[in-house]
Amino acid sequence: MTFAALQPLADRAALFTALRQDSLATALESLGDNRWDADMSAGTLTFTSNDDASRQLVTRAHLVATIAPGPRSLLWAWAHPQGDSAGVAAQLRDYGTEHGIVELSQTELPFPEDASGDAEWITRAAHTVGGVAVELTGRAPYYLAPVGGGTYAVFLLDAPLPPLTVASAAIVLPRILAGLAMSDARTAVWDAARLAGWTLTWTDESFTGATIADSTGTATFRFDEQARITNIESSLHPQG
Repeated sequence: MTFAALQPLADRAALFTALRQDSLATALESLGDNRWDADMSAGTLTFTSNDDASRQLVTRAHLVATIAPGPRSLLWAWAHPQGDSAGVAAQLRDYGTEHGIVELSQTELPFPEDASGDAEWITRAAHTVGGVAVELTGRAPYYLAPVGGGTYAVFLLDAPLPPLTVASAAIVLPRILAGLAMSDARTAVWDAARLAGWTLTWTDESFTGATIADSTGTATFRFDEQARITNIESSLHPQG
């Protein structure tokens, strides 16, 4: 556990987040070995192939937070010297204010007393913050950028990635789910449909199944009594 008050928000978006992170990973793999460069004045994060500098993935980057081992704290971007007080991160602050989540609305969030604060913990915490940002803004994917001294910056990206459709999700879901632990898979499926703009219909009043649909096809999820996914049946439409 990293920031306990933030984890439920990240958990809710877990499936959608994983799907969009996978899309980013696929795009970066196509560049081969690559490097990233941030231009804070232009608001961009650019990934460039080390083998061919003309091959790039240019994204609009929104700083969400920085997490630093020195002060053992997270600093939200709306209070950061290089952040934007009215930018995307402000949506997290406003949500925290409206819903009484002080961890989102206070300028700086100290690590929990029992946190190790080592590199592994900070990475996990950064992933949690990325998931929260996805959940509350609807933007994805995010990127964790090491900025020196063990500090990570969490960015939300507006990236030129293929749209997330039911068909594209159905193809990668078996692989994604094999490595994804979800505290409540049923809620995560519902939230993925909400964030992706898919239609979701429950199969019965006991919520033992849900069908997601868009113009590319349908996928029906079956859940057990602990809200875990037990089966997925998909029907994809031919794309012209």
